[in-house]
Amino acid sequence: MEFGELYEDFKKINTEILGISRDSLKSHKNFRDKYSLPFMLLSDEDVSVHNMFNVMKMKKLYGKEYLGVDRSTFVFNKKGELIKEYRNVKVEGHAREVYDFIKGLG
Repeated sequence: MEFGELYEDFKKINTEILGISRDSLKSHKNFRDKYSLPFMLLSDEDVSVHNMFNVMKMKKLYGKEYLGVDRSTFVFNKKGELIKEYRNVKVEGHAREVYDFIKGLG
């Protein structure tokens, strides 16, 4: 929930946050309400956006392989150009790392 905690700081540097996952709109609404997230969550149930950004990866859990999401963050400039990718993201401290990167562009 770090992006939610830093949301106002991101707004101050003219940065919008969007979350996207394969979950349904109903699931997103419940998640957003539960954690009081101030930003929009988008549903990509058909994984078309996930595939576009190549985040669907083979993973292993208890020796079994499955297709899962490589948690990633993408930063776009005002022109809509991709300027930074973060792959295989670990949640703790990541929002601050992204914030510091964007603020450093300023």
